[in-house]
Amino acid sequence: MILPDHHIRQLATDASMIDPFVDGQVREDVISYGLSSFGYDMRIATEFRVFTPNIHNSVVDPKRIDERAMVEYETDDHILIPPNSYVLGRSVEYFRMPPDVLAIVLGKSTYARSGIIVNVTPLEPGWEGHVTIEISNATPLPAKVYANEGIAQVLFLHGETPEVSYADKKGKYQHQRGITLPRMDNVQKPHARGGDTQSTG
Repeated sequence: MILPDHHIRQLATDASMIDPFVDGQVREDVISYGLSSFGYDMRIATEFRVFTPNIHNSVVDPKRIDERAMVEYETDDHILIPPNSYVLGRSVEYFRMPPDVLAIVLGKSTYARSGIIVNVTPLEPGWEGHVTIEISNATPLPAKVYANEGIAQVLFLHGETPEVSYADKKGKYQHQRGITLPRMDNVQKPHARGGDTQSTG
């Protein structure tokens, strides 16, 4: 089932599922964040990686990403995403997913209605870390994203504990902190299915 606010609160406070945890919605003069009736609106932090094409990059290869194409940027207020480009950010919150809970992350409507697309893959049972957030500007104009404000809603789904959790298979994005660029596993491990999720972030 999908977890309501009181179950999310209990997991956040008793099991540190969300840290820091904002108990309730912060809405005034900001893009909202915090606990809602059936989810949690996470914030985006002040650090970003901006996609900047250069002479070294003729193609974006997710197996061999060239870090020179992802320029580091930090701000106290906002970032401007160039037209038809994208940036990587990360959540303010550090998530510790219980072994029987999976989370689905959806972009907030305020950004979606402005042509700003937020993409995050599921947070698997047993995964923990900062969520790496992919933000695309689908407009022909620069687009503004506000740091330390809401960026996406997290929905938590409870189910039976799987035989192999993300922690059990030692996923490549486990315990990630800050913004994490694409990684490839060096060795194929048993039960490695689903390894492209957060599992991302």
